[in-house]
Amino acid sequence: MNLYGIIADLRRKYPTPAGMQTLDLVAAELGKTRDNLKEALANLEGSSIPSGGKPILEELTERAREEGAYDLDFGPDPYDRPPLEPVDQGTLGIGVVLALTSLAGIALAIYAVYLGVVAILNTPGV
Repeated sequence: MNLYGIIADLRRKYPTPAGMQTLDLVAAELGKTRDNLKEALANLEGSSIPSGGKPILEELTERAREEGAYDLDFGPDPYDRPPLEPVDQGTLGIGVVLALTSLAGIALAIYAVYLGVVAILNTPGV
């Protein structure tokens, strides 16, 4: 059984508000520690745990140790910094075409504004 299966079992065993809040706190910390229960519980030591939550945490720790899910290490977060991919010639060509098209659009907009200002200033009767 995995760690979240143990938490689901404990939710069924302790359906009290204090039990749910305690397990919600653990689940939130597990998201921050990449499913490392040891680190999650260490982070929770300074926070306020609902009354009656301490035995639940102890049972969670005991069951996680039995299942071998207490101190999991999945390595560094792959989504923290995605690796740079090499740019092929096709992608580079598309980027150049888009850049030139954008510059042409800006140049045409500037020229249109210029023609409009010239037309306004050269209008007789103004």
